[in-house]
Amino acid sequence: MPADESHSGESWALSPDSRRPLPELIEQKLREQIIGGTLKAGDRLPTEPELARKLDVARSSLRTALQRLQLQGIVEVRRGLGWYVRRTDLTAVDDRLEGKLATRQFSQTDLLEVRIALETTATSLAAVRAGNGELDELAKLNHQYQRAQVEDTQEVIELDEEFHSALIRASHNELLESMYQTLVPGLQDCKRHTNTTREVHNRSANEHEQVIWFLRRHDEVGAKSAMTSHLLGLYNDLVTDDITVKATLSTYVGVSDKPIWNKPR
Repeated sequence: MPADESHSGESWALSPDSRRPLPELIEQKLREQIIGGTLKAGDRLPTEPELARKLDVARSSLRTALQRLQLQGIVEVRRGLGWYVRRTDLTAVDDRLEGKLATRQFSQTDLLEVRIALETTATSLAAVRAGNGELDELAKLNHQYQRAQVEDTQEVIELDEEFHSALIRASHNELLESMYQTLVPGLQDCKRHTNTTREVHNRSANEHEQVIWFLRRHDEVGAKSAMTSHLLGLYNDLVTDDITVKATLSTYVGVSDKPIWNKPR
């Protein structure tokens, strides 16, 4: 019997821990359901709207938690059918790369350096591959991000991630997108520990706009440089004393002004 037809609402109550991000509490609850045997391998989870109602959370926070579990190989999404439990043996999960990423077993600087490498490559690819509709969508997402309430940390994080994820998709490289998605949970944790003022938020939105400007002109070198400068801002805020030599703009962007990728025919 599917999980959403056999369990009472009381078993879905979240732990009242206001110090932890909501997606992390949701992830913990779903893990408890699996470890306790309430959810078994092959079980279908309730639909996202139903599960959000049971947990009394927004679907955006629920989706983040489900993505974290998906990266760890604990649940999987089946197109047109919903979310299913993939495995119940969680003892070996953290030994996998996805588990280590989801449980933050790498330093924030390691995470951000890989993020810069992946996302700047995706940006240069998007400059020669993205269609007008995709660029219009990026501009729309950035407008929503710019209008977000800075005090609402979760909203700012989610809107920022929507923009960057859309940019990754615009690269039209499925493997690159898959690799990037493994970093998302850790990246969101980094952002939660960053104090954002309205001035910093506006600067970030302006930097997004600059990236879009280069993308619309199919300038992959300019787009990559603009994205690198944008991401280095967060990196420099978080860089720690255990890094002997920190990365700079020249680390990721070459000095040549020649095209990196072949132009579309």
